[in-house]
Amino acid sequence: MDEVTPPRRALSTASSSSATQNIDCPDGGYGWVCVGCVFAINGFTWGVVAAYGVFLSYYLSQDYYPEAKAQDYAFVGGLNFGVAMVAAPLVTVLTRPRFMGTKPPMYAGAVFLLAGFVCASFGTRIWHLYLSQGALVGLGVGFVYVPSIPIISQWFDQNRSLANGVSTAGSGIGGLLFSLATGAMIERLGLPWTLRIIGCVSCCVNVLATFCIMDRNTTIQPKQRPFDPKLLRQQSVLWLLGWAFVSMLGYITLLYSLSDFSLSINLDRAQATNITAFLNLGTAFGRPFIGVISDRLGRLEVASSLTFLCGLVCFALWIPAKTYPNIIVFAIISGAILGVFWVTIGPLCVEIAGLKQLPSLLALSWLSIVLPTTFSEVIALHLKRPGYEREYLYTQLFCGVCYVLAGGCLLQARRTLKSIRSTVTGPE
Repeated sequence: MDEVTPPRRALSTASSSSATQNIDCPDGGYGWVCVGCVFAINGFTWGVVAAYGVFLSYYLSQDYYPEAKAQDYAFVGGLNFGVAMVAAPLVTVLTRPRFMGTKPPMYAGAVFLLAGFVCASFGTRIWHLYLSQGALVGLGVGFVYVPSIPIISQWFDQNRSLANGVSTAGSGIGGLLFSLATGAMIERLGLPWTLRIIGCVSCCVNVLATFCIMDRNTTIQPKQRPFDPKLLRQQSVLWLLGWAFVSMLGYITLLYSLSDFSLSINLDRAQATNITAFLNLGTAFGRPFIGVISDRLGRLEVASSLTFLCGLVCFALWIPAKTYPNIIVFAIISGAILGVFWVTIGPLCVEIAGLKQLPSLLALSWLSIVLPTTFSEVIALHLKRPGYEREYLYTQLFCGVCYVLAGGCLLQARRTLKSIRSTVTGPE
């Protein structure tokens, strides 16, 4: 499986960027409307999911379902991501022009989201929550989000990472709004009506965004294969998938654990909710910035550096944090960089495999993160040591180590790709 020696394979990988440039990308125009649509989709899918940390701390502190354990509630949040990613290959097939096209699966996803939250509001057993707020909401997220991701890259070339950064900032804004709104609504309206309102609002916004979005599949003619085994022969692809897998172990752990960690150091519920909001505030400001510097300094270089940095921030700021101001600083800084995967995965797939292979490599990327997104918070709570002074220490170490290892994977992907291109073109 050596990528350097076979010249054909090396040539095809190395020429992916030039092949991409042969396809006319407007670098703007209606593309900015599509950026706004994907911004809204991110806000009302992943932004909603990001607020599950508020639900999680509420379920844990209130013992809402007496038969449930802490890991059960963590698994519900993991299903949001895991089911969304499991559905990705199916959604990739359904969005082919000869099947349904881009929009029908997205409309269906909006309905799934509505059904998931409404059904959860009537749940009386923990398995009801598995199926509703877990699996059905995750299915809705997958059907709305997955078709939207390739669209931004179809409209942009030079500003591709910037456009993706702006659109993915929607999850930060949505997470900020829903984190604050969820805590307030639970206090004033109760959990059932909170779930129903979130379901209705997210459904309406996603339907509107889907109506306005426009793909360029007729021009690009992408290879919308849910599983292309040829891609797995490339070492750079395998390192990219390794980065996705390991970084998601850290990402979900940090995203869902921070609110409950705040309670563990004797902050009150309002402060714990605010911490989740500050995390999403950092995300909203950080992701466009990641996009800007990626376009200027190199997408692989920036993604690998920020992945390493997130691990270091966990060690330097999260572990010693014991007060409300300390946690706020950590939440904002980590929020700005912890989601580097979501900002860069589309542009990185284009960088490694080319624009026509974007849907196929994205589908592989989604599959690679099914297990970590589903079970990482379960692992995190298992590592938690209730009753100890620093009960989250092992969880914090786990999160930091995952990000450091993930940064190493992407660094290897960069080196492999650079070696292939230098072999094909020769030394400058």
